[in-house]
Amino acid sequence: MKNVLHRLLAGELNLEEAEAELRRVQLQDLGGRARLDIGRTARRGLPEVVLAAGKSAADVAQLAVTLAADQGQACLSRLSPEQLEAVEAAVAAAGLRTLMYGAAAARVLRPGFEPAPGGGRVAVITAGTSDLPTAEEVRMLAEACGHQARLEADIGVAGLHRLLGPLAELVAWDPDVVVVAAGMDGVLPGVVAGLVEQPVVLLDRAHGREHRQRRRRGCGGGSHRRPRGRRQAKTTSASEATISSSSAPALTRITQRLKSAPPGRP
Repeated sequence: MKNVLHRLLAGELNLEEAEAELRRVQLQDLGGRARLDIGRTARRGLPEVVLAAGKSAADVAQLAVTLAADQGQACLSRLSPEQLEAVEAAVAAAGLRTLMYGAAAARVLRPGFEPAPGGGRVAVITAGTSDLPTAEEVRMLAEACGHQARLEADIGVAGLHRLLGPLAELVAWDPDVVVVAAGMDGVLPGVVAGLVEQPVVLLDRAHGREHRQRRRRGCGGGSHRRPRGRRQAKTTSASEATISSSSAPALTRITQRLKSAPPGRP
């Protein structure tokens, strides 16, 4: 958008051409099959993420290449092996590169592109390995926004001794926020919140909610009590733990908190 305005002031564009360019900046139509919101980063501070689930491999590949060529990067989530193969072929043909986050998330990058430094640090913890795909999406979005991210996996409270060492290392790294991806280990965010001073964001996994709901329905007489772990997370005053059903809303809250992070931290 700034580039269009500079070109208008320099006389490279007339008013009508500048208006057309600004419209294109906000929305790009791909043959009637998709409309890329390429102005989202400027409006929201978060890049658009292509949800691959339910899309054809060819469409995902086209979206990835178009976004990366225009914006410098494209974030992709929930990729199937077939979709990933198509993306990698299209990326190679376009002279771009792919950075993987686990097996199902990726960033497609234009050569030489680096996001503007955000200055924040995001620590990500998973209760179990089944929470890794969602945690990797958090790490991907944090790095796409120019923040540093570190991930520690499989440190749920079923073996509490596994948590303390990795958590101590993360605290020594001095993060601005701690994201806890916990599917069936609803107590973990509360434990973490009691051990750190940083705000804690609970990234609640869908399979974990379903499991806890089934357990609740099976607990005598149709009791409607909420799971103990979730109640503990929501009442933690020290960390304002937040319930979320997907990584993008969680990252919106994280980005808002990171805006107050000290600039230029190494």
